[in-house]
This record gives sequence, C-alpha cells and structure tokens, in this order.
Amino acid sequence: MNESLKNVLIVKLSAIGDVIHALPVSYAIKETFPDAKITWVVEPPAYELLKMNPCVDKIILFHKKEFRTFSGFAKKFFPFRREIRQEKYDAVLDLQGLFKSAAIAFFAKSKTKLGTCNMREMSGKISKPVIGDHVRGHIVERYLDTARAVGCRVNKVVFPLEVPEDEIKKADEIIKHAGLREGNIYILLAVGANWPNKRWPVERFAELGDWFYNLNVVPVIIGGGDVDEQRAAEIESLMEIPPINLVNKTTFPQLAALIKNARLVVGGDTGPVHLAAGLGTRTVMLMGPTDARRNGPYGQIKNAIEVNRPCKACWKRSCAKGCDCLDRIPVKFVQDKIFAMK
Repeated sequence: MNESLKNVLIVKLSAIGDVIHALPVSYAIKETFPDAKITWVVEPPAYELLKMNPCVDKIILFHKKEFRTFSGFAKKFFPFRREIRQEKYDAVLDLQGLFKSAAIAFFAKSKTKLGTCNMREMSGKISKPVIGDHVRGHIVERYLDTARAVGCRVNKVVFPLEVPEDEIKKADEIIKHAGLREGNIYILLAVGANWPNKRWPVERFAELGDWFYNLNVVPVIIGGGDVDEQRAAEIESLMEIPPINLVNKTTFPQLAALIKNARLVVGGDTGPVHLAAGLGTRTVMLMGPTDARRNGPYGQIKNAIEVNRPCKACWKRSCAKGCDCLDRIPVKFVQDKIFAMK
C-alpha cells in the first residue's frame, strides 16, 4: 500500500501490557505519514496510557462491561457504532484479533482492514492477517508488520509516551512522602500480574528487597488491585525493613514517572514491567507460562529469566499440574542478572 495515509483506525482494546506493545505502531504511522490522523479504540483501563501518546489524535472508549447486558447493549450499541462510522478510514488495524475487536473493525468504514498474524475467534474473516517477516518474533514486531503492510518505513522502534510535567512532580511528592530521602536510589518491584502463574512468590520478593536494602538501594513495591495489595502486605511482613509500598497509591501517569526515574524494575510478564522496557528503564522480567522470545521486555530480552521447567511457555493462565510456576527462579538468578547489567 503506497498511497499516503490520512486517516487510520487502530483497534487495540486491552490489556495494559498489550496496549504498550502496540504503541510503536502509532509512531511508525506518524514517522512515515506525519499528517495522518490516528484514532484508537481502547477499553477504559488503558485510557490514561493512551492519553500520554502524542501520536494518537483521538481516543474512542469501548466500555465492554456495558455491552454484556441486554439493556446496556440496547443503550450503547448504536451511539458507539455511530461514533465508529463518523469517518472513513484509509486503513483499519485490528491489533487485538478477537471477536470484540472484529465487530468494531466490521463497522468501521474502510476498504483496507488488516490484522496480525495470529487472529482468533474468526477475526481474520474481517481483517486480513498480515503474515510478515516477524511472524515468529516479538509481539511488538508482529504488530509493526501491520504498519509495514500499509507502507510505514519503521526506521526505528519508538514507544511514544510523554508524561505530563505535573504528574512527574506529583509522583516525586508521593514517593518522598512515603519515605524516600533526597538522593536515595530506588528500584521498583512489580509484585502482581493478571495470571496467577506469572507472579513470583512473595518470599522471593521479600528476600530480594532485603538484599537491595543491604546495597543502600530502596525497594519500592508497585501494583494495583486487591491481590497486589495483599501480596505487598505479605512482602512487608517478611522483610527485615519494610519497603516503600505504593500499591494503589498512584495514577498511571504517576507510575510511569516513577518507572522512568527508577534505577531498575523487577517483576513478571505484566504491564508495568513492559512499560519500564518501553521507557528504557533497566528491566528484569521473570517468566514462566509465556515465551520470552514473544513477550519478553522489548529491547532487553537478555534480561528475561525463564523458569527451568520443560512445560515453560505453556500459555495457560493457571497450572494444570498445580505448580507454583515461578518458584524455581531463585533470588540468586535475579542478583546475577543485575550484576551482569553493569
């Protein structure tokens, strides 16, 4: 596709980590077609993330929960469809590849509808799968293959994110109020993940936190939700000196600011850790059910630690064998990886 793109619709709804992986597509479009208008359809949890993307001109929110009941569907369907169909797009890129994203792509007015190489739930019937050079590569490159298919050069991979200055100041105030002294070096421990088998045991996080304190580095726990809050409390109780606990205490832009200024981020295959990699912060990712070659920290794949199990990269949300997937990754592996970064 060689003609100039003027109007592009990106459909990437969730999860946070997946939306982060798709950010370079918007940059690639603007890099090649600076005047192109990019509209992005996303679910509410990733809205704050997209607001920090200067390449996105318009955000359309898809409230999935409101479509689950008959009354909600009847009330929301036609206004949502009307918003999607307000404009004619030169290209629609379905980077989600599921039934819900296919339904959105179906209603969008465009002759060109493309998806990634691994479309599911019949979504490949609406948007043509792009089988590019990176079909077996990292998910970021698979997404970028769709941009290449519409004529984007992709001279460099950029995660376009601009954290508002006032949020940077608030983040600085939050961490100082929580106990970080002026001049202290801090690292972030992302203790949660949406899949139970992506979570490193709390005992290991506590041991690693104590080790950092012995190096005069302050460990800071980040995360969100009830599960992360519970895990953070357990880690605090296990450590010799309690860490700074910022779980559920920051907005997403404030979290991004903290990540950008951290010396290191350690955690599983989860949004904040992928955000760290995208922002260029040094990252150690602990991986079990997912594949580092596909989902590891982009640009820092060498810093992924995969569990030593024959069933690793099973892509199952919970272990059928009842194993604690990541318990075979000892703290020493993380320590050795950190020292190897120097």
